[in-house]
Amino acid sequence: MERTERTDKKSEQKIEHIDYKDVIKLRALMNAHARMMGRSRTGLSAREQRSFGEAVKRARFMALLPYVQF
Repeated sequence: MERTERTDKKSEQKIEHIDYKDVIKLRALMNAHARMMGRSRTGLSAREQRSFGEAVKRARFMALLPYVQF
């Protein structure tokens, strides 16, 4: 019986540190409506997901990312 692989965007993109200025990596972990994807979709650990959330919030405050995308 084969084990199904979980999609792990972190290992695909080799994310070592989540920085709020790296908008391209942040957008890769967001959906089309500029909402953050959950841990099950991103494959991040709890600690990494929290730092991802903080980075997105900082990027939104600095106007690097939109709050809402229509």
